[in-house]
Amino acid sequence: MTAFWEGVLAGYGIAIPVGAIAVLIVEIGLRRGFRVAFVAGAGAATADLLYASLAALVDGALSSALAPFALSMRMASGLVLVGLGCYGLSRAQHVGGQQGAKSARLSGQGLLRTYVRFLGLTLLNPLTVTYFGALILGRDAGSVATTAERAAFVTGAALASLSWQTLLGGVGALAKQYLSPRFRVSSSVAGNMVVMGLGLRILVQLLS
Repeated sequence: MTAFWEGVLAGYGIAIPVGAIAVLIVEIGLRRGFRVAFVAGAGAATADLLYASLAALVDGALSSALAPFALSMRMASGLVLVGLGCYGLSRAQHVGGQQGAKSARLSGQGLLRTYVRFLGLTLLNPLTVTYFGALILGRDAGSVATTAERAAFVTGAALASLSWQTLLGGVGALAKQYLSPRFRVSSSVAGNMVVMGLGLRILVQLLS
């Protein structure tokens, strides 16, 4: 198997498991439509690209370097998720008519804020770099991968992640188009409660 296809499998491996980012991308598609959800997914995929690149360049050293900061990163991640869940719940009532009109007029600056928000939130996850670092270390045991192989691996991982995030955004956008306003509000509330729950679980685990 080529390094590119190994990267594709690695990208899907980190992107597909349902977590807070996946829920948020579906929810933002449900609330603001595909264009905004695609930008959010691109932010998450960029974080995967950055972590995959770093892991490919420095192997396991990056995981070791970040180890002292793992507790702080997990704490920040939990707090951010709880905050985003609370904010989403406060805006859930806007999933209906007015929010749809607003998303159509969303400026480039608004899209950039969405991109940066999802990039930062995904970067807060310390498990991502550990995941890619372990994959790099497990490949081609006993030999050093070439620059071309590392680049192919990173490219495959990034494209796989982006394709999955785009699919999630499309699911949310389709739900926005075809489901009733009441159901969309209920779905948005449920999604944000899941995000809050994931954040609270992280914080409880840290305190236990």
